[in-house]
Amino acid sequence: MDIGFLMAATTQSGDIAEIARTAESLGYESFFIPEHPIIPVVMTTPFPAAGDGKLPEHYTRWVDPFIALTVAATATKTIKLGTGICLLPEREPLVTAKLIASLDYYSNGRVVIGAGAGWLKEETEVMGTKFGYRWRRMRETVEAMRVLWTKSEAAYEGELVRFPAVRCDPKPVQKPYPPILLGAHGPKALERVARTYDGWMPLAQSAEQIKRDVATIHKLAADHGRKPESIQIMVFVDSDKGVPTQDDLKRYRDAGVSRFVPFSQKMGSDSAAGKALDQLRQFAPLIERAHGI
Repeated sequence: MDIGFLMAATTQSGDIAEIARTAESLGYESFFIPEHPIIPVVMTTPFPAAGDGKLPEHYTRWVDPFIALTVAATATKTIKLGTGICLLPEREPLVTAKLIASLDYYSNGRVVIGAGAGWLKEETEVMGTKFGYRWRRMRETVEAMRVLWTKSEAAYEGELVRFPAVRCDPKPVQKPYPPILLGAHGPKALERVARTYDGWMPLAQSAEQIKRDVATIHKLAADHGRKPESIQIMVFVDSDKGVPTQDDLKRYRDAGVSRFVPFSQKMGSDSAAGKALDQLRQFAPLIERAHGI
């Protein structure tokens, strides 16, 4: 099992190059940065991860993940570089396809795209997509980007995303393209993973629930004519109570998880405030524990 690290990157987080180098030197397999392109001043949508529904202030200060990951790419050689998550319905597909392919090119094939449709209605709509159409736009964006990454002359005709034949270079180093993992929950998310995505990256409630959900994804994938084992499973696990044990990791490994990332809202707030290096060292024992199972 691989161990990854996610941080909320702000101008107060510290030197991204140093943080990424430290993650790589400690043995972390992957380095993830989340995205919120813009936060409206007036919004009524409650934040789902807080009991009071209030959005943590640092969410309004996140840097663009692809710029931060580019900095990380120039400072490292092997660690994978991921979005956790990228809000694809809020991005223009042609530009985003070139952006991802360019980062994959300069990082020599180290990009992992964690993608989601978003929960903040006001943000989605200020970025140009009707909230009720976000899932359709996301699926079409993924399909369109894959065409752009694999065809010398690429065209796509969806309901919300469409363009005539174009040339889009560079192509990604990874073949056929960088993996796109869905960050979402619930029965519809499992069906979407099985039908369209290269993997799943939920916030895990328990290893037992993940095991049941992975079994469902595998069955649905087979129903769609896909190889179940080709679908990557990674989890974000609330680790506020301390560094997970080797037994914890084994339970997730046995549930079908191949990448484990400790994360909580407190960890996000702390990394946004400049404590990412401390967190990397705190959770470094996970790497040895993962190698031992």
